[in-house]
Amino acid sequence: MPAYFNPQGSIRKAPHSPSRDSTRQRIKFSDERVCKSHLLNCCPHDILSGTRMDLGECLKVHDLALRADYEIASKQQDFFFELDAMDHLKSFIADCDRQTDVAKKSLADSQKEISAEVAAKAEKVHELNEEIGKLLAKAEQLGAEGNVEESQKVMDEVEKTRIRKREAEEIYRSSMPASSFQQQKLRVCEVCSAYLGLHDNDRRLADHFGGKLHLGFIEIREKLDELKRIVAEKQEKRNQDRLKRREERDREERDKLKRR
Repeated sequence: MPAYFNPQGSIRKAPHSPSRDSTRQRIKFSDERVCKSHLLNCCPHDILSGTRMDLGECLKVHDLALRADYEIASKQQDFFFELDAMDHLKSFIADCDRQTDVAKKSLADSQKEISAEVAAKAEKVHELNEEIGKLLAKAEQLGAEGNVEESQKVMDEVEKTRIRKREAEEIYRSSMPASSFQQQKLRVCEVCSAYLGLHDNDRRLADHFGGKLHLGFIEIREKLDELKRIVAEKQEKRNQDRLKRREERDREERDKLKRR
């Protein structure tokens, strides 16, 4: 994989190759030096570009002209590049999930003094925070698309959720000493591994759930699920075709024996 999380949690960026331009002029999309994830429009280096988890330049060749060549050729022939892309995304997401687990363990170790009951109350506030953030991001998207009425309906849901959040915060507050309540309790986002605060305001929540980083990880995870499905279907078809050819060969052999 071109970029990995290192044990300290930072990203190691792929180095720039000075011969990249000359290489592009010599190769075809099927060359092993070409990023198959890029051809399928799902390389994390593209999707997360410009975010705080920008991976830098991919070690393999990215070229829109090669992608266009592939899209034309793939209508006539199945190159099965989905398998390479699936392995790439599986490796990337596995690294991300390991980093998330490390962050969650670190948080758990730092908050061991909180009882299970109090932790459950804090978790409820976090869940409502996430719900508000997702709803706000959705309302903003609908508004940007001109769906004002639908956007207002979502904002009505936001207000209802805010009421539930205030109630949950009051329950949580009553179970904690005042000094402890003011401390920022954190949670790790399961999608993109970013830290979310218990007391984050609506603007920050909307920025997170509607932001390029979070949405980029959703896109990568959904693409991985799609690739797994496509690969499974193609492998099943290949197995069926292989079995059919074997049966045809066996039948031809039996026919030859009968004619002798």
